[in-house]
Amino acid sequence: MRRRLPVTTSTDHMEKGTNKSQQSRVCVLGLLCLFFWGFLLYFHFVVIGGRSYSISPDPITPQPVPTRPSDNTVTHSLYNAADSSRDLVVDQPRKRDPDPVVENGNGDSMDSVVDQHIKRDQELVVENGDSTDSVVDQPIKRGQELLVEKEEYLFMKALRTVENVSDPCGGRYVYVHDLPSRFNEDMLKQCRSLSKWTNMCKFTTNAGLGPPLENDEGVFSEKGWYATNQFAVDVIFSNRMKQYECLTKDSSLAAAIFVPFYAGFDIARYLWGYNISMRDAASIDLVEWLHKRPEWRIMGGKDHFLVAGRITWDFRRLSEDENDWGNKLLFLPAAKNMSMLVVESSPWNANDFAIPYPTYFHPSKDAEVFAWQGRMMGLDRKWLFCFAGAPRPDNPKSIRGQIIDQCKSSPVGKLLECDLGESKCHSPSSIMQMFQSSVFCLQPQGDSYTRRSAFDSMLAGCIPVFFHPGSAYTQYVWHLPKNYSKYSVFIPEDDLRKKNISIEERLSQIPQDQVKKMREEVINLIPGLIYADPRSKLDSHRDAFDVSVQAIINKVTRMRKDIIEGRTNDDFIEELSWKYALLDEGESVGVHEWDPFFSKPKPNDGNSDSDGSAAKAAENSWKNEQRDHS
Repeated sequence: MRRRLPVTTSTDHMEKGTNKSQQSRVCVLGLLCLFFWGFLLYFHFVVIGGRSYSISPDPITPQPVPTRPSDNTVTHSLYNAADSSRDLVVDQPRKRDPDPVVENGNGDSMDSVVDQHIKRDQELVVENGDSTDSVVDQPIKRGQELLVEKEEYLFMKALRTVENVSDPCGGRYVYVHDLPSRFNEDMLKQCRSLSKWTNMCKFTTNAGLGPPLENDEGVFSEKGWYATNQFAVDVIFSNRMKQYECLTKDSSLAAAIFVPFYAGFDIARYLWGYNISMRDAASIDLVEWLHKRPEWRIMGGKDHFLVAGRITWDFRRLSEDENDWGNKLLFLPAAKNMSMLVVESSPWNANDFAIPYPTYFHPSKDAEVFAWQGRMMGLDRKWLFCFAGAPRPDNPKSIRGQIIDQCKSSPVGKLLECDLGESKCHSPSSIMQMFQSSVFCLQPQGDSYTRRSAFDSMLAGCIPVFFHPGSAYTQYVWHLPKNYSKYSVFIPEDDLRKKNISIEERLSQIPQDQVKKMREEVINLIPGLIYADPRSKLDSHRDAFDVSVQAIINKVTRMRKDIIEGRTNDDFIEELSWKYALLDEGESVGVHEWDPFFSKPKPNDGNSDSDGSAAKAAENSWKNEQRDHS
C-alpha cells in the first residue's frame, strides 16, 4: 500500500488558526471604537457641558495692587464747562507698560483677566441663544467693571510728585505753553501801538521794568529802581516765569499750566476806534489754539492760568453792542475755566484774581530788600497823613473832594495835587518822598476800586487808609492779611459823605504803640508786594510773583483732590465771590458788614458798583491816562 502524505491535516489546522486570529482583531477594533465613542461622549457631556454650565454669574474680582500712572486706562468723565456739556475730557487710554501687572493671584495680567471673562461670557451667551446685542454689551460692561479698580485721573502723576521727598519741586512744577509769537512777542515789536497816548516802547525795556530811575535826591536806594508802568505786569510776569525754578517740559508733572498771553497789551491796542470783532479776535484765537492742545484735555483748562496787567473790566464787555467797553475774554466759556490774574478783580465773578500793581522797586538780591526795609523802619515821618491824587468832579459819589479839603485844612495833612499842569504826581521821586514822610496814606477809590498808589505807599512804609473794601481787602487776598486792621485803617465812605468824621481826629486816636506795630506789619509785607527783577531770583524772599504762582498751584491742587474724593461745590454762589476768601475754616456764607458795598444793583439804577458803572470807570481811567500824557 502506498502511504498518504499529511497535507490535508496541516491545511485544516492553518484555516482554524486564521479564523481565530481574525475574530480577535475584530474584537480589538470593536473595543477601540467603543472606547473612542465613549471618550467623545464623556468629553462632550462632562468636560464641555460642565465648563459651560458651571460658570459663576459674577467675574473673578482681581485683588487691588498699587499701580503706577502708566498702568492705567482712564475712563472718568469731567464736566467741561467750556463746551457746556458733559464730555470725556480724557478719552484716550494710557499706554501700558510692557510688563503685565499681576491682578488675580494666578499670574494673569489685567488684560488677560478681562479677555478670559469676555470670551467665556460670549460662549455662554451663544449657547443660551441670547441676542447679538447681549453678546456685545454684557462682556464689555463686565470688562469695564474690572477696570474700575485701575481707573485713574491724568493729573495723578502731578499730584504724586509731592511724595518724592528728594525732589524740591515736588508739587510745584509749572508747564508753560509755547504760544505762537502773535500772542506775545509780536506785540512788543509793535510797542508803539500798545497805548493810544503812552509810548510803551520805553516801558517794555529791561524785561518790562522800564528805564532806570535817577536818584539825585536820594529818595531811592542805589539799585533796583525803575520807571515801571503800572500796566506792565503782562511782560514782567512772563519774564519772571522764565526764572521760575520748577519749570517742566513734561506737562503730566505740572501742578499748573501757564499761558503767556499778553492779554492786557492785546486789549490796549484796540480799545479806541476799533469794533468788537477786532477787540475779541486774539482772545477767540487763543481759546481755539488751547482747545487743540492735549494739556487742555486734562482738566478742561481748569489748571490753566494767564496774566493781564489791566483791571478786569477791560475784559468783561456786557453785550455785543459796538459802544460797550472792552472785549469779552473773561466771558468766553473756555476762559471761565481758566484763572486770570489781573490788577483788579471783579467781586461778583470767580475766574479772576487780583495781584499787586507793579511798583518802582525791583530788587535782584535779598540784601537790597533787607536794606530798604531797615531804612523805611527808621524814617522820621513829619506828616500824620497825606494824599496824592486829583478830584473827580464828574463822579458825584467820589469822596476825593472831601479828602482834598481835609488835607488842605489840616496842619498835619500833606497833599500832592495831580491835576495842575506839570504835576509832581508824575514824578516817582516826589511821590515816594511824600509817602516816606507820612504815617498814614489815604487811598480812596480811583476811577475803579483800586489804585497803584496803595502799593507805592506801602513800599514806603506808610500805613494805608482805605474807604472801600474793594480797594484792597476783597482784592489782594493772597498778598495781604485777612485781618486788615493789622496793617491798615478802614473808614467807610459814607462817614465822609455825611461829613461826620474828621480824618485827622480819627487817625490821631490810634495809640502810638499800635501805629508802630502796624508800620512794622506793612514793612514786613513789602517783599510779597513787589516784583523782583525778572532777570534774577531772590533767595530768601517770596515776591509777588512767587506768592501768586503758589496760590494758583494751591487752588488747582485743591480742585484735583476734590475731584478724586468726589466733593462738589454745588452751593457756590458766584455773585457772592468776594465773600468766600474772607471766610474762616468751616464758615459758611452769610450776612456780612460789607454787603452794602457789593450789593448787585439792577441795571442803570445809578449804583457805582454795577458792572456797567465799573466798565464806565475803566473807560474813565483811560481818559485820565490821556489827560496825564497830553
